[in-house]
Amino acid sequence: MKRGKVNISTLGCSKNLVDSEMLLNQLDLNGFKVVHDSEDDDANIVILNTCGFIMDAKEESINSILSHAQARKAGKLDKLLVMGCLSARYKEDLEKEIPEVDKFYGKFDYKQIIQDLNANFFEQKMYHRLKTTPSHFSYLKISEGCNRHCSFCAIPQFTGIHKSRSMESLLEEAQTLVAGGTKELLIIAQDLSYYGIDMYGESKLAELIDRLADIQGLEWIRLHYAYPSKFPTELLKVIRERDNVANYLDLPLQHISDRMLGRMRRKITKEETIKLINKIREEVPGIALRTTFLVGHPGETAEDFEELKAFVAEQKFDRMGVFAYSNEDDTYAFKMYEDDVPEDTKQERAAELMALQQSISEKLNVEKVGKTFNVLIDREEADYFVGRTEYDSPEVDGEVLVEKNDAIKIGNFYQIKINDSTEFDLIGCLA
Repeated sequence: MKRGKVNISTLGCSKNLVDSEMLLNQLDLNGFKVVHDSEDDDANIVILNTCGFIMDAKEESINSILSHAQARKAGKLDKLLVMGCLSARYKEDLEKEIPEVDKFYGKFDYKQIIQDLNANFFEQKMYHRLKTTPSHFSYLKISEGCNRHCSFCAIPQFTGIHKSRSMESLLEEAQTLVAGGTKELLIIAQDLSYYGIDMYGESKLAELIDRLADIQGLEWIRLHYAYPSKFPTELLKVIRERDNVANYLDLPLQHISDRMLGRMRRKITKEETIKLINKIREEVPGIALRTTFLVGHPGETAEDFEELKAFVAEQKFDRMGVFAYSNEDDTYAFKMYEDDVPEDTKQERAAELMALQQSISEKLNVEKVGKTFNVLIDREEADYFVGRTEYDSPEVDGEVLVEKNDAIKIGNFYQIKINDSTEFDLIGCLA
C-alpha cells in the first residue's frame, strides 16, 4: 500500500488519546502523512480508536464506525481500521455486522496495525508520541488495566489486569515531553493507587511523583483517578511539599451509602471514605478534590440517594462529575442484579446531584473573587484568553476567562486577578 494520509479519530478518554498519539508517531516514522480528528475527508486511511465504557460512549463509537463504513463502501477510503475498547470488547459481533471495516483490533494491537499497513514498528520508540494536545500540557499514562472489578465496570474485560510501566521508562518519557515544551503533566491510569504493586510489590506512586517533580522545567504535575480503597497516603506528603505537584486530586468515590458501596464492590466503607477525605484535607491544606459519583446502580433506593446528596452537600467537593448507571454486558452487576432503577429516575438523580454541585461550585467561585491566582493560558478565543488555575484540569473542570492583553502568550503562566465568577468559571485580568 502506498504511504498515504492517515486520519486517526479518538473517541473516549485521555488514556485512548495517549494510544492514538503513540500510533500517530509510529506511522509518521514510516513516512505516512498523519492527522488527528481531522474533519477533512482527504485521508485514504482512517483508524478509529473507539470507546466501550458506557452506553452513550458505545453509541458514539458505533455511529462513527457506520459513518466511515459508508465512505469505505463508496470507495472514498482505501482502508478503514477500528481499534480500542469497543473493538476489543465486541470484535466478533462487529465483524459480522459491519463487514465494510477492513479489520477490527484489540486495544493494544499497535504492532499488528503497523504491520498490516506494510510498515515497520519501531520498538525502541514504543512510548514516543506525536502529541495532539497543546504543546504546554501532556498526558502521561503510568499503567494499563485494573484489578479492582467494581460491579458496574467492564473496563478490566478489555484492558486486562493492572500492568505498571517501569519508573525508569516513565521518567525518560516525561523528560522527553518536558524537553519538547511540556509544562504540565497529567498523570493518568485506570487506577493510580495501584501503581507499582504488580512490579515492585508495593505502591510506588509517591516515589514516582516525587521523582517526576525533580524534572527541571516541569511546572505542574496533576493526578487523575486515584482509587480510594488502599489509597497510598504517603503521596500526600509529596503533594504538600513539592511546589510543582498541583494541589489537586481526582478521587472517584462513586457512592457513599455503605449498602451501595458493598453492592458496587468498592472495598471501602462510608466511615473509611470520610476518614480518608479528612486526612487528605488535613495533610494538604487547600487541596482541590475532584470526584465522580454513579447514580441508579441496581438496588439504589431513594434513601441511598438522599444519603449521597447529604454527603455531597456536606463535603463541598471542588469538582464533581455524575454518571447514570449503564447496564453493561458481562459485568458483575449485569449478571447478579436486576437493573431495577427506571431510566428516568437515573437521569433525574444525576441532574439533581449536578444541580447541587452547581450551587456548591458557584459559592466556592464567589470566594475566589478579589484573589490572584497563577494561571496557565491554554488558548485564545474571540473575546478573551482561556486558562486554568492549578485547581482545574483540561476538558473536565472550570476555566479562567482572561481579559485580552498583548502581553499574554498561550502556554505561559500569569498572575491573574479574579474580578467575577460564574457557576463553573472565573473571570479576571492580568494582576
